Amino acid sequence: MKHEIICIELTPLHVPFKEIVRKAMGEGEGTLGMAIPAEEEWLGGDFVIAKLICNDGTEGISEAFVWLPESGVSPEQIIDAIKGGLANYLLGENPFNIEKINRRMDNNIARSEQAKGLLDIACYDLMGKLTDLPACCFMGGRNVDEIPLAALIPLGDSMLMRGLVRSYYKRGFRTFRLKLGRSIQEDIEICEKIRNTFGNKIRLRVDYNQAYSPYQAIRAIKAIEPFGIDYAEQPVNKDDYLGMAYVQKHVDTPLMSHEGYFSLRDFITLVELGAVGVLGINSERPGGVTNALKAIDYAQMRGLSVVCHNQPLGIASAMQIHLHAGRFYSIEHASELFGQEMMEDDLIVKPLDYTGGTAKVPKGPGWGVELDEDALQKYATAPTIAIKK
Repeated sequence: MKHEIICIELTPLHVPFKEIVRKAMGEGEGTLGMAIPAEEEWLGGDFVIAKLICNDGTEGISEAFVWLPESGVSPEQIIDAIKGGLANYLLGENPFNIEKINRRMDNNIARSEQAKGLLDIACYDLMGKLTDLPACCFMGGRNVDEIPLAALIPLGDSMLMRGLVRSYYKRGFRTFRLKLGRSIQEDIEICEKIRNTFGNKIRLRVDYNQAYSPYQAIRAIKAIEPFGIDYAEQPVNKDDYLGMAYVQKHVDTPLMSHEGYFSLRDFITLVELGAVGVLGINSERPGGVTNALKAIDYAQMRGLSVVCHNQPLGIASAMQIHLHAGRFYSIEHASELFGQEMMEDDLIVKPLDYTGGTAKVPKGPGWGVELDEDALQKYATAPTIAIKK
């Protein structure tokens, strides 16, 4: 039987943060727990859930996480990009023709990486289910049964942040991303207090959320380099590629862009400018599994390290776990998957196994998770849209 995608279902939704997370963020910097200068309250995650339906009834699922201060697009805009154009290059197509699908989407619709990635990710789930194989088998294999995790520590006073590190340390975490950027002196105090408490038993990475100018960023990063920082995320404005390059040339710590890149071409440009030393991957950056695999290969050839990180629901978390397992020998850093800590619901029937500071690779075909249809309806912000061949 020829496999053919005959329907695309798209549902926008909003999942609130857990009450304890809202409280912690409200007490943190700018009520967001980070130095990003956004003015709107951040009370939860906005998502799009996609379902691709094959002619034999097999379904592939995916998820996109958006936040306007970073993504610049809303769930409704992602849905409109698919309904208004991208669907034309999936409907009637075989999901195994993933390179062809991506090429046609790129040829006919400019940018829209998050919408394209949403569809690409669902194709990998479909491929797995149609072959009864885990999705990681299409990314390099099931090389491990679990991956190491990192914990996210929101920006607050140094005592609070150290207490959060201690709490996650007791749960088995050994890598931590510290939100910084309120001031250089406070950055030093936070890193010093945490490093002095835990010594070299932990690894640290920091995230500035665009807090500094290039000149300030150089001072800030040099000030904390004695505390052994794996990498520094987005120290300058997201659009300032030349500023990132200037900072990277003047510090020893590798930089990572997050808010500043969405496409594979964005990442290549940053690398060629000498602006980054670490590739950050998630379900939206650089848009789906196919581009993620290309980015990882490119990063390896250029001598960059790789990390998977995001705060997604269960589907995208499973996708990133499979990606890490499939490219385990290419990914140096512990993955940061913090949606299960932040979101009220993960929208999957059986929770993923996060124990001992690790994430277990889901068993079963595709992503190995099942969409919770009741939860989907509970958190949906508009009716599901079905686009048929």
